[in-house]
Amino acid sequence: MRIGFIGLGSQGAPMARRIVEAGYSTTLWARRAASLDPFSDTAAKAAGSPAELGEASDLVCLCVVGDADVEDVVDGENGVLAGMQSGGVIAVHSTVHPDTCRRLAEKAAGKGVSVIDAPVSGGGPAAEAGTLLVMAGGDDDVVERCRPVFETYADPVVHLGGLGSGQVTKLLNNLLFTANLGTAATALALGEQLGVATDRLAEVVSRGSSNSFALNSIRGSGGTLDRLAGMAGALLRKDVRLVADLAQHASAAPGAVLEAADAALALMDHPR
Repeated sequence: MRIGFIGLGSQGAPMARRIVEAGYSTTLWARRAASLDPFSDTAAKAAGSPAELGEASDLVCLCVVGDADVEDVVDGENGVLAGMQSGGVIAVHSTVHPDTCRRLAEKAAGKGVSVIDAPVSGGGPAAEAGTLLVMAGGDDDVVERCRPVFETYADPVVHLGGLGSGQVTKLLNNLLFTANLGTAATALALGEQLGVATDRLAEVVSRGSSNSFALNSIRGSGGTLDRLAGMAGALLRKDVRLVADLAQHASAAPGAVLEAADAALALMDHPR
């Protein structure tokens, strides 16, 4: 397959590099030319527009920030869809509303192009190591066609079901992570008030039954949410808003996990 990749940030860049290093013919596009500089020592080609990238690709992977970015790159002026040929696939690695993927799939179907959602978890270091988690949603045969490419930077690649199911899963994961940040941070703060040093309590909890990825994130950030709030607060707020919207439209009761996530966002000064 010929691969196109858009979104060369801290997570997307190592994903794209692993695709290139696996020997796939790869075309890149970026709004900022500087984002392409790290690939000057590779065989990757640069496209002049998303449409040009789409024309040169059988599979286009998107790792841009949000819904508006995905829609603009795919369906905007000179977007990927303007160049892709029938039989092509667009994989949305961004974390967005599942309806965004479904709307794009309807438009893409008119050109014979398939869309799958494939949000990722693990960050840049996991991408570099080839151990990202990919949560895929879409038709079985399309996901399986893309699996070898995804496996250049991910292990495991989990197919959750139909289009949108990967996004729902990623949003639920981020909702729970946000909630865990809040409960872990307040437990550490309570321990301090009760006379147990934060670093010692975090050491014990990280080896006990209440350990969590969130707790270790806080532990590695000085024992508070301050650093994490600056790095991820806005993105976590976006994702909690999206999953709250999904729950509302499905008349589903999110219960304590959303309450805990809201409390965590408030602690990070990024209230929903």
